Amino acid sequence: MTAPAMTPTLKLAIGSLFVGILVLGLKALAWWMTGSIALLSDALESTVNVATAIAALIAIRVASRPADANHPYGHHKAEFFSAVLEGVMIIVAALLIMNEAYKGLMAPRVLDAPLQGLLVNGVASVVNGIWCWLLITRGRRLRSPALVADGHHLLSDVISSVGVTLGVLAAIETGWAVLDPALAAVVALNILWSGWKVMKSSLSGLMDEAVPDDVLKTIRDVIAAEAVGAQEAHDLRTRHAGKVTFIDFHLVVPGTTTVTEAHDICDRIERALKARVADALITIHVEPENKAKHSGVLVL
Repeated sequence: MTAPAMTPTLKLAIGSLFVGILVLGLKALAWWMTGSIALLSDALESTVNVATAIAALIAIRVASRPADANHPYGHHKAEFFSAVLEGVMIIVAALLIMNEAYKGLMAPRVLDAPLQGLLVNGVASVVNGIWCWLLITRGRRLRSPALVADGHHLLSDVISSVGVTLGVLAAIETGWAVLDPALAAVVALNILWSGWKVMKSSLSGLMDEAVPDDVLKTIRDVIAAEAVGAQEAHDLRTRHAGKVTFIDFHLVVPGTTTVTEAHDICDRIERALKARVADALITIHVEPENKAKHSGVLVL
């Protein structure tokens, strides 16, 4: 089997892996310099970032493979599995942070070299912030659930890093060492919520959820406008898998319509749909007029 082409999606996935390793190194250094429980929690989350970047890379490589005998509809859903795994890993990271926060609350400790550690951690947060913005914006444009999920994961990391920084600064100013683990626990709760949202959006794709209402309206409008020569379209069904949108429906034509004429109508509808719905895969079942249900999409 030939290796998948180096697509923009695949390049971003590879970039995520290298960025994750860099950020993990910086955050581990910040924790080593300070001994902060909050900074340790930040570093623990970054280990998950690296693991999920690897999962996203594998999923995107699999999803880019063409359809074959065993997978006639393609491998697009592989990205959803990656996104669900990322949600699980985010939750695991939050639980690890909660454990460290509990230990810190039971035995608070004075931080070592806190300002230097915060500076190093700040550099890591800036790198993460830039990269998560790139992943979310480009992932949506490329319609890649794995990249968008990875971007939201990194966004939760950036938010937690800001919280960690505020907590450590507060601990320095007040001398209350307990603030360090206390804020780490608050950050962990925020990460748990982020993980749930990532999993929820990905599970909808695995369950063959229909396209959003605005996209469905576009599909119906295109069929109504372009199916000139037909009578109606019914049993319209949609689903999405990765960046691909599947559309299928029954098209009723007059009994006098020839096969060639019906085929021309279908071709016209398909061209119009693909122009309005990116990466659409369309299946049209042509039926004679006695099969009309007088419902669904009426042709203009």
